[in-house]
Amino acid sequence: MTGTRYGIVAGYDGSPGSVRALRWAAREAQERGTTLTVCLAWTPDHLEPPAEPALAELARQHGQRILARGLPYAESVLGPDRVRPDLAAGSAAYVLCERSRAAGMVVVGGRGHSELPGLLLGSVSWQVAGHAAGRVVVVRGEWRPANQAPGPVVVGMDGSPAAQDAVAFAFEEAALRDAPLVAVCALTDTAGRLGESRQIRDDFEDLMAREAKEHPEVSVTHRVLPGTPRAALLAASAGAQLIVVGARGRDGIDDMTLGSVAQAVLHHAPCPVGVVHQVPRDR
Repeated sequence: MTGTRYGIVAGYDGSPGSVRALRWAAREAQERGTTLTVCLAWTPDHLEPPAEPALAELARQHGQRILARGLPYAESVLGPDRVRPDLAAGSAAYVLCERSRAAGMVVVGGRGHSELPGLLLGSVSWQVAGHAAGRVVVVRGEWRPANQAPGPVVVGMDGSPAAQDAVAFAFEEAALRDAPLVAVCALTDTAGRLGESRQIRDDFEDLMAREAKEHPEVSVTHRVLPGTPRAALLAASAGAQLIVVGARGRDGIDDMTLGSVAQAVLHHAPCPVGVVHQVPRDR
């Protein structure tokens, strides 16, 4: 991660959700020893940049002032040399997805300033989770409950390539946080072919054994369950500090950017959600 151009990218617009995302991202950058890029896209998502230069400059200056308010906290955690302001023209979702191609991960809040009240998840967060490259963390719910010990990291595994990358990420997070890892493998939503459940179980145990060798310091609990992955993961997420899933499972439809399990977790998990898109093996 230290070799990426942007390090960790936090989407920031001054909203309470983006403030929580920035705080999560700053802590993550500190733990990983990398840089933090604080990114604000100053063009509203529903508009092109103003054609009138004076209006464009006013909008840019307004964005600059908002961005400046977010930097002191990040700099207090990381030091000024490891925090990079990024004021960009364009829609927030587009800019963050572009930045993700050269970032270790992108971190966004559950909802920003422009989102409609009552939404479970904002449109920018939804688009970034679905279309960004690599790792995305949507900071929703509570990630540091008051007066409680931090909970475990939870990961879902179904044998798909994206789920394998999710497991690797979850082990990293558990190790960084000195937290236990709960690995969930639910079998009800398999394709129903003869031996499918047994193969998924075997793949799950093999992958967990390999990753455990890389992180012997992480305490791991395996849960192989007969219920649906959505129900199993949401139940396991109660009290968790982070839940990690692959963007699409082994039975996902090719044109879908997010599988049904990732969608359910993004909308309903009570804690931050990591969504991992499959990374090319030669990356």
